[in-house]
Amino acid sequence: MFDFDAGKLIVIGIVALVAIPSKDLPRVLRQLGQLTGKMRRMAAEFQGQFMDAMREAELHDLKKDLEKEVDSAVKGVGLNGSFDPMEQARKQIADTVEGPKKLADAPLARKEEPGA
Repeated sequence: MFDFDAGKLIVIGIVALVAIPSKDLPRVLRQLGQLTGKMRRMAAEFQGQFMDAMREAELHDLKKDLEKEVDSAVKGVGLNGSFDPMEQARKQIADTVEGPKKLADAPLARKEEPGA
């Protein structure tokens, strides 16, 4: 986060030993540890809230895309509230059964004889 490497931490530690009296050093280190823990918890909470917001935004986008696809599918099929699969099946069966009858009832094409 602050990009502290080992060398910088050693320099900070030496300066702290020189600047802070030895009797106050444990109290200062304890407060520093508590402050570091509080900052980490706040950062984790912020990251968790950020990730929740991202998931919610992704779900909202996914829901919008799904609704758009459903609308286009409904328009593409031509569903207008009168979709009856049984009626379509009856019509297909009737067309299949009546198809050969219509062909059989059709007059045969006559061949013209030469010379007639």
